[in-house]
Amino acid sequence: MEREDKKSIALTGFMGVGKTSIGQALAKKTGRQLIDIDAEIEKAHELPVPEIFRKYGEEYFREKEKEMIQSYSQEKKKVLSLGGGAFLQPEVREICMASCYVIHLELSWDKWVDRCEQLIETRPVLQGKSLDEMKTLFHARKKIYQEYHLKINTDYLSIDEAADEIIQLL
Repeated sequence: MEREDKKSIALTGFMGVGKTSIGQALAKKTGRQLIDIDAEIEKAHELPVPEIFRKYGEEYFREKEKEMIQSYSQEKKKVLSLGGGAFLQPEVREICMASCYVIHLELSWDKWVDRCEQLIETRPVLQGKSLDEMKTLFHARKKIYQEYHLKINTDYLSIDEAADEIIQLL
């Protein structure tokens, strides 16, 4: 039987909540390897995510995302930073819930708004959207993050504090 402490950890949450930053700290503190799914897709295509969206479309991107997550979620002792939209796909949720510890990183709307200026350029689904449209998307996406093993609110946590809390909870 598989030892639980070898399972990979999958970080979920809305874009910009800190999945990659917290994932880096978590990986370092636990001796695991961080796999940033978006970065892996960019590496495979030699293009940034917004360009992949423009050139191939969101459906294509989501298929590649699912393939990468399927592959990496089977590996042991990884920290997977999933893209904010990865859990839109029921198959991705099922794969992650079955083979990883799914940690949902939650951030309040007010705290997210403080960060959104830095996000818009690199997040294709935010481009051209008003703050009201972003708020609608933020709240609509909350429903897809309801499947997890653990949830932490990162509103008042530093990156290291969030990583430490995950370690403590696991």
